[in-house]
Amino acid sequence: MAKVELKKPVIDEISELLNGAKSAVLVDYRGLTVEEDTNLRKQLREAGVTYKVYKNTMINFAVKGTEFEELSKHLEGPTAIAVSKEDATAPARILFNFSKTAEALELKAGVVEGTYYDEAGIKVIATVPSREELISKLLGSIQSPITNFARVIKQIAEKNEATA
Repeated sequence: MAKVELKKPVIDEISELLNGAKSAVLVDYRGLTVEEDTNLRKQLREAGVTYKVYKNTMINFAVKGTEFEELSKHLEGPTAIAVSKEDATAPARILFNFSKTAEALELKAGVVEGTYYDEAGIKVIATVPSREELISKLLGSIQSPITNFARVIKQIAEKNEATA
């Protein structure tokens, strides 16, 4: 069997993983302990993020001609890729927070919603709350004035009842 026939399924797997993805982040995992790696994979899995280690050449072939092509310049050394199809900021957020406690994990670069970010950009993206958090904050800010208005109306009505 030719080497190309062995590599094609892996390249197809990576292409399928990236197809329709909202974000992908590359990290250097060299130096992580087994316990740290297991903990990281668990956190990513719970957030619906796919985290895999592939050969750099395979990732390079898979990203050619896609919105993730910019990542190819960061494919040096041990590389893992975290991909999310639901929450665009989840991979960056989880990996960045995890790298605070596990210094061995290094963010390389990423593509979020079709835009390429280097390591510094991914760290900024990591500070953006998830979509659900943003929606709940928006609803909270909308609800607060309405609640205060209702409270004032109720106090006026109670005051008018007391004087009547």
